[in-house]
Amino acid sequence: MAATKLFSISSLLSPRFRAFAAPQTVAVRGVTTSAAERKQTKKASLVKEKRRTRSDREFELDEVQRFGDTTSHIPVMLGEILDVFSTSKTASLRSFVDCTVGAAGHSSAIIQAHPELKYYIGMDVDPLAREKAAARIDSLTCNDSRGPTELKTYTFLKNFRHIKSVLSEVDENLLDSGVDGILMDLGMSSMQVDNPERGFSILRNGPLDMRMDPQASLKAEDILNTWPDAEVGKILRDYGQESNWYSLQNKIVRARSRGGLHSTRELAELIRNSTSWSRGGRQGWIKTASRVFQALRIAVNDELKTLEDSLHACFDCLAPGGRLAVISFHSLEDRIVKQTFLHIIGRSVGDGDVDTESENAYKKDPRKIRNDIDEKEAWIKQMMHGCKGTILTKRPITPSGEEEKLNCRSRSAKLRVIQKN
Repeated sequence: MAATKLFSISSLLSPRFRAFAAPQTVAVRGVTTSAAERKQTKKASLVKEKRRTRSDREFELDEVQRFGDTTSHIPVMLGEILDVFSTSKTASLRSFVDCTVGAAGHSSAIIQAHPELKYYIGMDVDPLAREKAAARIDSLTCNDSRGPTELKTYTFLKNFRHIKSVLSEVDENLLDSGVDGILMDLGMSSMQVDNPERGFSILRNGPLDMRMDPQASLKAEDILNTWPDAEVGKILRDYGQESNWYSLQNKIVRARSRGGLHSTRELAELIRNSTSWSRGGRQGWIKTASRVFQALRIAVNDELKTLEDSLHACFDCLAPGGRLAVISFHSLEDRIVKQTFLHIIGRSVGDGDVDTESENAYKKDPRKIRNDIDEKEAWIKQMMHGCKGTILTKRPITPSGEEEKLNCRSRSAKLRVIQKN
């Protein structure tokens, strides 16, 4: 990609107008700072923050193509997940649970990378995803070029909140001893988004469904057409973080007198007609629609409450030294993951971004903060220690720039990892 050429706009002006383009200055407590300097400082601060969290792992396209189905599904942060569960010098990965198996992209890579694996368990509430994943994993293990394996594989059509009962069903001893690795990829697979019949797509017409589990009773259509006005507004405000929630709430309620909303196209049209050009121009309504669809999906599937409960359950199921990795895709999820991890290790929520103890230790001796981490695990930058576990990602890891170019759906992904003591 060609580099962008930067220049000063004042250089394009005639001398008589350049005075108006000169930087303005303000004095703050005796310090004079130009507007340009403040803007540059703020920009540098943002860049610094992004550099601290962005993955520096080299993106391997052939790895993604090998384990992903580029026509319908691309596993997000695949290389980073392999690094998280790479064999350490103290233990190997003998048992692994993929709580959201999807198309089995991450699972296939883990199985292939760990010949020592004895138990693999995949879970998903989507029957199509579970069926596709089971077939792929069976094919992978049957055609393994490494010869016969002692690996036992299981796939369950269940929500990850049932992880304890699932482990108990597989092997009581496994529940007692704990598992070495657990992955939760909270993103929707492309095969779900691209299927209009599921009701997740803004641009493809289909029923207002949005159920992750097709056997569940509540649909988005039910919320929009029958729930109290205030509840609809609360969903748009709290789950969608939509500033125009009150106006949209009223328009949705008024639509009930005309027969209600029954398709994604009808909802999208209502949002488009309710969004002015001043809120993002011609395409601004798509951003609003994305927030509304997200809010409804979260409410239909009770995602946030289920996530919090499941994080605690998953951590309980880890063996000593075992790791739980979570990939989230919007701020509400990431906040719950962050706060729950802090609660698990006995740290306060305010410690999430600033860990003074670790910062001071790192300044005194950069090796001290990593003295119990294998040298191969360069992805671990800063940790937070607690009585029950260690957060290995004080700040979440985000995809590399190269991955974002290939898969635009990875742009909002954040990876957090916790290890049990």
